[in-house]
Amino acid sequence: MKIHIKNGRLIDPKTHLDRKADIFVAAGKVAAIGAPPQNFTASHEIDANGLIVCPGLVDLSARLREPGYEYRATLESEMEAAIAGGITSLACPPDTDPPLDEPGLVEMLKYRAMSLNQAHVFPVGALTQGLLGENLTEMAELSDAGCVAFSHAERPLDNALVMMRAMQYAATFDLPVWLRAQDASLSRIGVAHEGEVATRLGLPGIPTCAETIALSKILRLAEETSARVHVCRISSAEGVEMIRQAKKQGLPVTCDVSANHIHLSEMDIGFFDSNCHLIPPLRSLRDRDALKRGLKDGTIDAVCSDHTPVDDDAKLLPFAEAEAGATGLELLLPLVLKWAEESKVPLVDALSRITSRPAAVLGIESGTLSPGAAADLCIFAADAYWKIEARSLKSQGKNTPFLGLEMKGRVKYTLVGGRIVYKANPS
Repeated sequence: MKIHIKNGRLIDPKTHLDRKADIFVAAGKVAAIGAPPQNFTASHEIDANGLIVCPGLVDLSARLREPGYEYRATLESEMEAAIAGGITSLACPPDTDPPLDEPGLVEMLKYRAMSLNQAHVFPVGALTQGLLGENLTEMAELSDAGCVAFSHAERPLDNALVMMRAMQYAATFDLPVWLRAQDASLSRIGVAHEGEVATRLGLPGIPTCAETIALSKILRLAEETSARVHVCRISSAEGVEMIRQAKKQGLPVTCDVSANHIHLSEMDIGFFDSNCHLIPPLRSLRDRDALKRGLKDGTIDAVCSDHTPVDDDAKLLPFAEAEAGATGLELLLPLVLKWAEESKVPLVDALSRITSRPAAVLGIESGTLSPGAAADLCIFAADAYWKIEARSLKSQGKNTPFLGLEMKGRVKYTLVGGRIVYKANPS
């Protein structure tokens, strides 16, 4: 299909493009910008007047709930949510049931995702067998099967020797290791940030040092092994500063933050709102503001949705008993636009945190509008308001702290490989 997208404002953070121009798509790729290529006859036109055309969004953490948790969500429902949110590439953590620790499981997931012909799914393989923290997986074989990185998801990996061996193995094959910085012995029974709010509500707390102690170990082992390490879901001011110093020292370290954590704090728990039960926990206002600054100055490389659909039965419980997590695929763009507006960040820089920079972390050739690149595109109305309601979300999980709020940023079209896979209903 040949598509002519006209009159749009093109924004490509990777090439610093920001201008009004037409873009032409052919054979699944960006054919040209500005003037049409020779002998180009469009089979379809999209009038993007008043809209922004940018690379498809790249999400570093989206639980699709398959295999094993289909009662919470299905691949079909979550892929629909992804393209409705303008996301064309996403990484899937390994904490499925069974975990992604065998090549056959990875190949099955990729085949299922490809058969839907929607967003690109990039599995993250398990670091240890069964995510039990004991025996390493065959990372080289999992990489050949399609894994782009290796992680322990939210499972504790407190054994420093196992972590070091995993990093050494990964470094040998130049494979990235993605780790969550949380010391299990300090956080095992906690459900909220250890502070005044948790104390007042009588909730067991997770101290900031649970993150910083684990992060110190991760950074020291990264220095020892020269492994490429990505720290997932940083949540504290101290953690941001440790990443900042590690980068200044030249360590091959990147990190991301959840879209929830750049807007919410422990204060938003309110009267035990279980939609605010997240991992890592929502921390203090000081921490939230430090995350926003770290994202602005580039210490934090990317924003992810940390999409975790949870069924109603698991959320409609007392706060401490409710399952942690929030749906987020369809909220990634509006939450980043909200951060950009509040922090006075230029749109081209803001979009880099959900396009080119996470693509670089994943090591994929996405996140650009350059001619010859895959035509994975997001076309959205930056100033269009929409109300976040359960019925408006395509994800099977309706659990989000932002229910009932109005936000700016509405996706109108999503293209994957030059195909229109999502078109919003006329409003």
